[in-house]
Amino acid sequence: MPRRKSVAIDEKNLKKGELRKLNALRKSLGPDIAERAFSEWYSARPELSEDIPDRGAEMIAEAVYKLVDGKNLQIPRGGYLVRRGRGRVIVERLNSD
Repeated sequence: MPRRKSVAIDEKNLKKGELRKLNALRKSLGPDIAERAFSEWYSARPELSEDIPDRGAEMIAEAVYKLVDGKNLQIPRGGYLVRRGRGRVIVERLNSD
């Protein structure tokens, strides 16, 4: 029985999680079956668009807009680092050094 031609997968264009999935399939199923299974999975998955909103960013923006509209907050130019602290949010101004 002639051997089937394997599907060529461009690994350089895959994301980290997709590459991990491909390698896990190769280890468990073998390279030929894994590449066919991966290519079927990859073509059947829904395309992710960049329009998916970030819920955390929306919550921060909503809270900041309320303060800015109420004239209780002025935001000078420059970048900021927003991170979580112990039960609070820490906002630090970025150093331009």
